[in-house]
Amino acid sequence: MEYTDQMKNRVKRIEGQVRGLLKMMEEEKDCKDLVTQMSAVRSALDRTIGLVVGSNLEQCVREQMSKGESTDEMIQEAVNLLVKSR
Repeated sequence: MEYTDQMKNRVKRIEGQVRGLLKMMEEEKDCKDLVTQMSAVRSALDRTIGLVVGSNLEQCVREQMSKGESTDEMIQEAVNLLVKSR
């Protein structure tokens, strides 16, 4: 699968957020603020997982359809990946 610049930029942004979390911990920031930031990171990761799985699914479905093959198994695998990520 080809990972787009959009996907890579999202991961870089998340990486920056995680570094910010570590800095907050080192500075002994308030727990409430830290948990808020952790939730933001988790949400960003969830959205990125959805983007990656969705893009991959779209690409694979198009390939299967062009071959005249069933996409049922592939769709179920994508759903399982999304469920597993939660």
